[in-house]
Amino acid sequence: MRIATWNVNSITARLPRLLAWLESSGTDVLCLQEAKVAEAQFPTEQLADLGYEAAVHATGRWNGVAVLSRVGLADVVKGLPGDPGYDGAQEPRAVSATCGGVRVWSVYVPNGREVDHAHYTYKLQWFEALTAAVAQDAAGSRPFAVLGDYNVAPTDEDVFDVAAFEGLTHVTPAEREALAALRGTGLTDVVPRPLKYDRPYTYWDYRQLAFPKNRGMRIDLVYGNASFAKAAKDAYVDREERKGKGASDHAPVVVDLDV
Repeated sequence: MRIATWNVNSITARLPRLLAWLESSGTDVLCLQEAKVAEAQFPTEQLADLGYEAAVHATGRWNGVAVLSRVGLADVVKGLPGDPGYDGAQEPRAVSATCGGVRVWSVYVPNGREVDHAHYTYKLQWFEALTAAVAQDAAGSRPFAVLGDYNVAPTDEDVFDVAAFEGLTHVTPAEREALAALRGTGLTDVVPRPLKYDRPYTYWDYRQLAFPKNRGMRIDLVYGNASFAKAAKDAYVDREERKGKGASDHAPVVVDLDV
């Protein structure tokens, strides 16, 4: 089974590339983030033409997540139990489903904005809720993974220059401690191999020629339980999909499982 995660940064803007990539990559399950459409506008029919069912949790603003599967889609749960919400509202940042015997969550962790911003506090609270929500599945024997845009670089090596992030979000001790707590439920960081250069970055800013200069970050992560990690035979960042006109600022992370 081939499972991937991809922040498409608007499924409307990325739809032709998404459909072409699904056809060429042989992906069975895709966890998708930042759909930026309401559920009613999600391209369900176009995906169905390729054989994919879709579990979608989206409201049409800046968030929105989905699980696409051509190997079955069951036990769909929209939203995060215990979601702390932000500014009086819960945001569509998590959806889970069982696909071909593998349980997956697609998550879009809050950005945090600035360390002294209320959104940063919300980010840490959201991590706490996620950790509590996945603990039972993480400790189970069924293959299970939480995939998505975590908006945190796990280590200093996961950013092009840690000095450039001094005082900024995505690299703070509190955010990394939140990741460690999530792994503490029984999850392993399934680190992909890069297709170019020495670090498997997954995100490059659109500005300042970040992609050609490889000024990237590894913030799109696959955290799998013991069964998932054991079944993983390969993992890589499809850096090619970040190239060219109309690309997302994130590349897909692909994991091949023997299940």
